Amino acid sequence: MSTAVMTDKPDATGLSRRERQVMDILHRRAEATVAEIMAELPDPPTYSAVRSVLRILGEKKLIHHKEDGPRYVYFPAQDTEEAREDVLAHVVKTYFAGSPEQAVTALLRMSDVDMKDDEIERLRATIRRARQNGR
Repeated sequence: MSTAVMTDKPDATGLSRRERQVMDILHRRAEATVAEIMAELPDPPTYSAVRSVLRILGEKKLIHHKEDGPRYVYFPAQDTEEAREDVLAHVVKTYFAGSPEQAVTALLRMSDVDMKDDEIERLRATIRRARQNGR
């Protein structure tokens, strides 16, 4: 028998490919109309199909909408910064055995990473602050 933990946070796990794509667009843009979402989707489905995905995401409490004249503008229910932290925590736990060191090392090994000196210094300062805060 399993027990579910009740939380006010929307659950973004178990999304379909299209649902994930739409959420990614909304987090990247902060808000978008159906037409704007369709313009960014690879191999976009019909307008009705996108509306259906948005309805499902609304039922899952992952997005909200507001009226802007005759159209709806959709936006993520969860703050993008908070979502970013949740996603990174999941990636570190799932793919790097919970090791931030392994995750950072993998990022630095990526072939397209070319960090400037000031970026490296900011990263060092962030690591120093994390150590001072017991992390």
